[in-house]
Amino acid sequence: MGPYLLGALVGKDTKNPLDAGFHVEHEFLQSAKLDLSGTGQGDGAGGDWADLFSPDFMVHYLVYWTTRPDYETFLQGLPVLGKDGTLARIQVNSPAAGHVFAKTGTFGSEDRLNSKLMLNGKGLVGYVMTKSNKKLAFAAYVNHVTLPPDMEAAQSVAGEALGEIAAAAYDSDLGSSGAASAEESYDLLIRNGHIIDGAGNPWFAGDVAVSGERIAAVGDLREAHGKREIDAQGRIVAPGFIDMLGQSEVALLLDNRSLSKLSQGITTEITGEGGSIAPQNEKTIAPMKPFLDRYKLTIDWTTLDGYFKRLEKQGTPLNIGTYVGSAQVREAVIGDDDRAPTPAELDHMKALVEQAMKDGALGVSSALIYPPNIYAKTDELVALAQVASQYGGIYATHMRSEGASEMPALAEAIRIGQEAHLPVEIFHLKVSGKSRWGSMKNVAAALQNARDSGLDIAADMYPYAAGATALASALPPWVADGGIQKLLGRLKDPAVRVRIKQELSTDHPNWENLFYDCGGGAGVLISSVEKPELKQFEGKTVEDVAKAWKKTPDDTLMDFVLADSAQTGAIYFMASEEDLRTGLSQPWTSIGLDANEMSLDGPTYEAHAHPRTFGSMPRFLGHYIRDGHLMPLEAAIRKITSLPAQREHLEGRGLLKPGYYADITIFDPATIIDHATYVKPDQLSEGIDFTIVNGQLEYDHGKLTGATAGKVLRGRGWRPGPDDARP
Repeated sequence: MGPYLLGALVGKDTKNPLDAGFHVEHEFLQSAKLDLSGTGQGDGAGGDWADLFSPDFMVHYLVYWTTRPDYETFLQGLPVLGKDGTLARIQVNSPAAGHVFAKTGTFGSEDRLNSKLMLNGKGLVGYVMTKSNKKLAFAAYVNHVTLPPDMEAAQSVAGEALGEIAAAAYDSDLGSSGAASAEESYDLLIRNGHIIDGAGNPWFAGDVAVSGERIAAVGDLREAHGKREIDAQGRIVAPGFIDMLGQSEVALLLDNRSLSKLSQGITTEITGEGGSIAPQNEKTIAPMKPFLDRYKLTIDWTTLDGYFKRLEKQGTPLNIGTYVGSAQVREAVIGDDDRAPTPAELDHMKALVEQAMKDGALGVSSALIYPPNIYAKTDELVALAQVASQYGGIYATHMRSEGASEMPALAEAIRIGQEAHLPVEIFHLKVSGKSRWGSMKNVAAALQNARDSGLDIAADMYPYAAGATALASALPPWVADGGIQKLLGRLKDPAVRVRIKQELSTDHPNWENLFYDCGGGAGVLISSVEKPELKQFEGKTVEDVAKAWKKTPDDTLMDFVLADSAQTGAIYFMASEEDLRTGLSQPWTSIGLDANEMSLDGPTYEAHAHPRTFGSMPRFLGHYIRDGHLMPLEAAIRKITSLPAQREHLEGRGLLKPGYYADITIFDPATIIDHATYVKPDQLSEGIDFTIVNGQLEYDHGKLTGATAGKVLRGRGWRPGPDDARP
């Protein structure tokens, strides 16, 4: 209740209500015996530079209220974190939701010169009921922060920052000593480890205690005991590894054991590259029919929320977050046609992105070398990214080129981030094509320049010089215009094949010529096929097949795509070790496998998958960090824990801290290494002892426990429905 209303209603002065209101307010505060030196107020309307209420004053003010007989009425009038009022959309995924009762206040101004909002001040003050039922008063402020010009997005970003502070108070149980007593017992106690907390700090010797799904304590816990104890002598205890680009959204519905990921210490996967698991309709489902028929899988959802609920019902061993794909919404509205959307179609696409963001998407993604995403112009992508920005999302992209036109492609990604006012993530950063090897330093410099100019842009990589995608992706994009059936029809046309051959032999600036970048058929390996009669060629290069078929490599490429109905997977050898090391050494790169989960005896198993499927994280830590001395181990752990958690706003993950989720990986730094090769890509890595997800042991020295403790990770735009259970 502001001074105006106080003056009119309490002071009963309708002529000078402001002065009367300040008089009433002053007397009330004096009667509470509060120190007013930390206060000041110049205008009852708010947003005045003279307004000042220090955190110390606010805490004492809140404590005073607990002594009053009308305290419960006062408390019930406060918004509740993640539940209602101005805090309904803040920290909805946090265990603190429903336990923080607080009021926000915002003072902002418009920076028209730079098209930004200046958050001069935002506060959150109130009470938190900790997990041990202690009542704490708190006051938290953020000051002088520049934010995107959209007010709702700005409020969301600032509100989340303050909400995280409140949630931390709930989790860490401030006010308790934090020391373990002799009687203290935990569900899991990890002793004697070298703890790397994920923030880049030097390792320290200590113990980690877990209660339920959370880390309860970190430090010297020698007097405590656990229901289960692990001796981590000589081992690194780190936060669970985060895969910044997985492809497991469908695979998890077919086989949710995830040996390939858990055996690498991965506890969380981010997925949804261009195409995504939702939205779904008849246009998006039709091209998947061969796959769906093969695995007898039914898509019984249309929205991201529907998929999440199915996954939660089935159970997942991994924490899963996803983007909504710009390719997915394009296909859902336009189909596979090479044309721009009409204004009405673009509005429909934007509405689908908005719904996905409200369902919990982390942002919007693109994969611009693949149809139909390749047909999208920059303005279309900006329009969709602007929707994601309004809900605190990011823009993640497989750029339009990683070869001849990589710099213009990077410039496009930067433009989208700048015009849509949101962070940018570059998927699997690389330099393709032998003629361009050595130029990663130029790409990294351009990306760093964008960061220096104020754009929050970063990238992920996999630690291999070869990539993998569909064999049909080696064809010019116009061949796929209209969908798979039209593609297959064109491959039967002799005149079309002549044109394709000509384009395959050219370093084309307008599309990613993977066949050319790999040096022809010798650089393209067949990794998976659909038709049984073609299985004999898995693990062979296109050149090997060409010799067997007595054809040229380009004819073999087209004939193989035709014979396997465009369902073939391939590995492309197109990058250099020097560029790989240059990219991995940047402080803003993380690791993404770009591979779905699988188990050796599961339905999604591929005998000739890319070795990154089973080897990425141990290869990074063993080959590049321990043996290659690319950076200190602590910096490397940050790249695969807190860095991706920070970029995706994964609350309570990425660090070993009390109150954080107990996603933990325990490994031997002396032996960790990958064993997967291009010839035998399904070999398990060495050195990962334990993988723990949300407090439950899921991988133990080469064996799966069968636990499915993973969670769906919803983004900041999530709007829970009335039937959604609160975390």
